[in-house]
Amino acid sequence: MKKVGLIDYYLDNWHASNLPKWLRDETHDEYRICYAWGSFNPDASKSGSEYRKPSEVWCAEHNIELVGSAAEVVEKSDVLMVLSPNNPEQHEELCREALASGKRTYVDKTFAPDVVTAKRIFNMAKAGNTPMFSSSALRFSSELTNIKHEGICVISSRGPGVYEIYSIHQIEMLVFLMGPAARRVMAIGNEAAPALAIEFSGKRFATMGHFGGECPFNLAITYDNSENVLVHECTSFFPNFVRELVDFFETGSIKVPENETIAIIGIREKGFEALKNPGVWINCEID
Repeated sequence: MKKVGLIDYYLDNWHASNLPKWLRDETHDEYRICYAWGSFNPDASKSGSEYRKPSEVWCAEHNIELVGSAAEVVEKSDVLMVLSPNNPEQHEELCREALASGKRTYVDKTFAPDVVTAKRIFNMAKAGNTPMFSSSALRFSSELTNIKHEGICVISSRGPGVYEIYSIHQIEMLVFLMGPAARRVMAIGNEAAPALAIEFSGKRFATMGHFGGECPFNLAITYDNSENVLVHECTSFFPNFVRELVDFFETGSIKVPENETIAIIGIREKGFEALKNPGVWINCEID
């Protein structure tokens, strides 16, 4: 059995609570999350939407050993995951021990709050000779597996959720399909439905928008020969992601190029600026 170590901001989050079973099921218990540590231990006295289970409670429920530090997780584990999916500002600090270890490490979406931080995290991995990648699971949607990338000139993307947390999913798919050469972004929505237009190199364009909790992730893709592909709903992305994650742990095969992850973070970062200045193009080219 391979021992997986989990480093997080707080452990009681949706990704951390589902990954233990997903990994066991995918690998027939060959990969098991054995150790976990969260830098923030929630207060059990909170209630309602503010309540999150203390680390001790969460670990007991998942039969995972709670350890005292990120360094202890790294020491005891064969491979590593750094989660904190909704708090990317925590990733740089949470990654320090893992990325100095040389052990294969997955860093959850959203990778970093900005491009400068993203580059520092990649440099940490290089300095530690640590194989590492990050991705939204939406990149691995079944419907995107065999889609032709060459010749795409326009994509329209839709999905649920708020921009801060959910934009990463649509941007991940757009960069996966159109490449990392994004030039500028412009806000074209409003507070009720945040939306962006993104210009890529070669006068290729994408739009993305957030249309409420019941809106599935979907795409309309147009090619330069006027061919069209409609993805009515992205499916099976979490099972496919777990399969790719396990392959990374097994082989060290990096699933997402560094330049794509940095471009994704750059679009998201400049998207915040664009949303404050609707109708104005904001440069998002990476130096």
